[in-house]
Amino acid sequence: MQIRPRTLAWSAVGLLAVGTATGLCAPTILHVAATDGGQASSNPAEPASALQPVALTTAPNYRAIVAQNQAAVVGITTASPVKAAAMPQQFSFGGPNGDDDNPLLQFFRGQQMPQMPRQHGTMHAQGSGFLVSADGLILTNAHVVDGANEVTVKLSDHREFKAKVLGADRSSDIAVLKIDAHDLPTVRLGNSDQLRVGDYVLAIGEPFGLEETATAGIVSAKGRSLPGDGYVPFIQTDAAVNPGNSGGPLFDETGAVVGINAQIYTTSGGYEGVSFAVPINLAVQIKDQIVKTGKVVHARLGVEVQTMNQTLADSFKLKTPNGALVAKVTPDSAAAQAGLKVGDVILKFDGDPIVDAGQLSARVGVAAPGDKATLDVWRDGKTLTLSATIGNAAEATAADNNAGEAAHGRLGLSVRPLSPDERRQAGVAGGLVVEDAEGHAAEAGIQAGDVVLSVDGTSVQSVDQLRQLIQDHGKQVALLIQRGDARLFVPVTLG
Repeated sequence: MQIRPRTLAWSAVGLLAVGTATGLCAPTILHVAATDGGQASSNPAEPASALQPVALTTAPNYRAIVAQNQAAVVGITTASPVKAAAMPQQFSFGGPNGDDDNPLLQFFRGQQMPQMPRQHGTMHAQGSGFLVSADGLILTNAHVVDGANEVTVKLSDHREFKAKVLGADRSSDIAVLKIDAHDLPTVRLGNSDQLRVGDYVLAIGEPFGLEETATAGIVSAKGRSLPGDGYVPFIQTDAAVNPGNSGGPLFDETGAVVGINAQIYTTSGGYEGVSFAVPINLAVQIKDQIVKTGKVVHARLGVEVQTMNQTLADSFKLKTPNGALVAKVTPDSAAAQAGLKVGDVILKFDGDPIVDAGQLSARVGVAAPGDKATLDVWRDGKTLTLSATIGNAAEATAADNNAGEAAHGRLGLSVRPLSPDERRQAGVAGGLVVEDAEGHAAEAGIQAGDVVLSVDGTSVQSVDQLRQLIQDHGKQVALLIQRGDARLFVPVTLG
């Protein structure tokens, strides 16, 4: 059974002349647990707990936490333009035998055909948020307001306000809203770094649109990362959260907010005991940048890394399978300038042990461009220390985009390299994932999420390589496309 990460926005689609239907808002946005070291027993055969009994504690006063904070938790409703899924009449597979001659139709035989837009409508989605200032500043998830052209905030006293989105950061899944109101109740922000596995937590939000719902649990793990994303060191809990809880606060046992509920792992689409929250310390960093500048700047080291296992540790003569193994160093990046090499194992970042690849990504993600970082690296059977000046992810993205301008112009594609997690999930060694398709590429049937594996039989590993392959090409090129588990060569006319 496949386990799927799900965001927690609850949506309803209202199509013109159709009415209203409800359902989950599909996709997005898990790191290995950072565990606390227990005190060792002097007798290896005797467990430490036998020598030091765990002190009994009483459960938190959940009633008081709810009473103190419920009024600061808000409901968020968004309205977004959407197109009904249907095939437009102008879309034709063509060919003398009708649709049968089109390669994309063959590509999707036995599968669900991709739905094409025909009829405009409006999608309404619901989420949660919470007030962090008395003059109407609200924190929520970026995916709650993503694509919305209208955002409405409802307070616990049933007043409603149109909200302005000051900024949203997809990488951290944090958004900041502002409503025109004063003397509002606010939450107290805590310190997510002080959370420990086993601590009590309480979530308040609007699951399935049910206002002011409180659920409780414990911290199940810290420092988790979701597949395909290594930036946010999620707090894992077993507090029941469901669609509609997105953006709501996670409180500790003192009543302070320590996280923003964002994700669940599920096989059914609902809560199954595994929930994830963005740490409040990270959320505050993002919020401060948005309020000050209206945008967010992320750091970048410039490496692709993978998690060690016992076999790799044995090969590199490491005692334990910990650390982040460097699989690629980007030229002219912070990593390259620091002297990192492929095959290095990063053991510590600024003195903090790195257990796995995701933990390194999380540490770099919360740094600021220009920060100095000390890296403890295992190379050739010994440890050495390197100094790196963290780079700016936006500059790297701009360089990648510039390299792909020619490809976009001639092909009509916006592409980027696959992350290591995406390569593993797709079962490919390389390729470029399509972020947007237009013009001739879109006419050929290529769409966002497809993976470009080769051009005229030549494997593609980078945006720059794709640009070179088509730069002096003729009028048509054959792209090998993978969508899900299926592959097909698609001919595309070049602009």
